[in-house]
Amino acid sequence: MVRYFMASAFAAALIGLAAPAWADQAKALPPQPKVRPAGMPAEYTMVSPCIAGMGEHWMNLSNPSTPIYGSYQGKAIFTEIMVPLTQLQSGVSFADLRALPGYTIDHIDFKFEPQGHPGMPVPHYDLHAYYLSAAQQAAICPDGIPDPSMKATNH
Repeated sequence: MVRYFMASAFAAALIGLAAPAWADQAKALPPQPKVRPAGMPAEYTMVSPCIAGMGEHWMNLSNPSTPIYGSYQGKAIFTEIMVPLTQLQSGVSFADLRALPGYTIDHIDFKFEPQGHPGMPVPHYDLHAYYLSAAQQAAICPDGIPDPSMKATNH
């Protein structure tokens, strides 16, 4: 239940971060691409415009407890889960996390958000499993919406 609420809030917050071109469309989704990224599940909907260093976010709105996926320039680029600190402290486990079919994981960013962020306003960890190199990730959507949670990491 907590995961459902947080994932729904994440989608709503991403929509709230939208660029001015569609900011007036309260609670509207961004324009959907004409061609879906290869391997993106049919039940997933793009819920954010391009975020610098991350790309667009896709969610299964009918089942927000599933992973979030990312895309950039028509290609899937990451799998994401957000894990509240309370879940980690209670011993939650995640089995069989993987890339979308046809992709492989290049690297994982595991970032603690002690204050939370829009979409998950509680202390939690964001896990992004990227399908491209860290250098390629850094070049994603240079003119996109800044990621408000970006801070120095070890790379």
